[in-house]
Amino acid sequence: MPVRSTVRFTALFTLTALASTSLAACSSGSGSDPDTVKVSFKQSTDNSIKVMDTYLGDIKKQFEKANPGKKVELVPIKAPDSEYYTKLQQMLRSPKTAPDLVYEDTFLINSDITSGYLKPLDDYLADWKDWDQFIDTAKAAAKGEDGKTYGVPDGTDTRGLWFSKDVFAKAGLPADWQPKTWDEVLDAARTIKEKVPGVTPLNVYTGKPAGEMATMQGFEMLLYGTGTGDGDSDPLYDKGSKKWITAGQRFEDSLSFVETVYKEKLGPEVSDALDPNFSTKIRGELLPQGKLGIALDGSWLPQDWLEGSGHEWPEWSTELGLAAMPTQNGQAPGRVSMSGGWTWSIPDKAGNPDLAFEFIKTMQTKANAQKWYVANSGISVREDVANDPAYVDAQPGIKFFTDLVADTHYRPAYPAYPKVSVAIQEAMEGVTTGDKSVEEAARGYDEALKEATDNQVVSK
Repeated sequence: MPVRSTVRFTALFTLTALASTSLAACSSGSGSDPDTVKVSFKQSTDNSIKVMDTYLGDIKKQFEKANPGKKVELVPIKAPDSEYYTKLQQMLRSPKTAPDLVYEDTFLINSDITSGYLKPLDDYLADWKDWDQFIDTAKAAAKGEDGKTYGVPDGTDTRGLWFSKDVFAKAGLPADWQPKTWDEVLDAARTIKEKVPGVTPLNVYTGKPAGEMATMQGFEMLLYGTGTGDGDSDPLYDKGSKKWITAGQRFEDSLSFVETVYKEKLGPEVSDALDPNFSTKIRGELLPQGKLGIALDGSWLPQDWLEGSGHEWPEWSTELGLAAMPTQNGQAPGRVSMSGGWTWSIPDKAGNPDLAFEFIKTMQTKANAQKWYVANSGISVREDVANDPAYVDAQPGIKFFTDLVADTHYRPAYPAYPKVSVAIQEAMEGVTTGDKSVEEAARGYDEALKEATDNQVVSK
């Protein structure tokens, strides 16, 4: 709780052929009708999860009622994240296929900006009073290196540990579990493995098929919890030299954690872990059925369990516990989270950019924004919503995940980041399958990092 050619994003571009054949179904070309705004978004691969579809359908009705003669054409792209990014980038290249409004993941937004795919929104934002309600960190996530803003964020997210109270009870673990170190997380998983057979003790997303889930929910939740805890610098990118940091002790320690999970069989079967749709199984089956002990995952999971989702699970708030992911050795601040988000952006080749921004304004009234945060189990990036008791009390867990914002981190979302992310996924996959030792995977990362960043690297 946004994106991405300058980005020769290896994992993405292997899917180019697939994307090319899908374009006709995605869009018939923007600008063919000056009274129609085409809105493209990521549709869940789970047919029962219709949160975005339902929300946008309601906004479409509001917009068309308030703007007689204007129409909204929703252009869903049903695909896992990596395929969505590929298809979206293909669409953005041509006026014939570019929609008027697109849903962008913030981790790729600078790549799409650098590629000239997106339009700066500063002139629109200057005349929109609601923009003052957005928090600065969210605004920064949608800014290019040129200082201009290329998207309107629709929420953020944080990450932590979800755990099954039933599994914990069977394992003799506490219902108010709050681990202080990585070792305590691993020890809990070992206890579950020993005492609760038939249950996957711990899930940590890993490998290239999981894409950014592996990098952000998995590796970075570890990496950013290493170090001395005294405000030491970003472990991936050195802002002083504007260079990417090679694999050092912090990187290797994070890989070692992943290696331990899969080497000791504390995680899912490797074939499951490397299934690109495994996250759907976790949310739809393993957690609701009490078949997973601990899940290192995001604040948005409850959207899959709401009424009408197809995986209704009203008991989740009593059957699941929440714990912050601890730092490696309990060093300050004692917990770690990562935050991202998605934005609504207007393609540079959009046929109806003015109409597209009017649609953004309809989506982002206080009432509609609040409705979206609750439906999507998202964290508000608007101060007026965050201060509304109706938002705070709307769903169990919102306060827990909102409080994590105080200790959260943001990815260095510079143009090279998507390729760096793939290099991280490859290193994770190597130690997950056992094909590479931690040291070999780290060396492989360094080589891939040099290539991904035109050798703009530094050792620290």
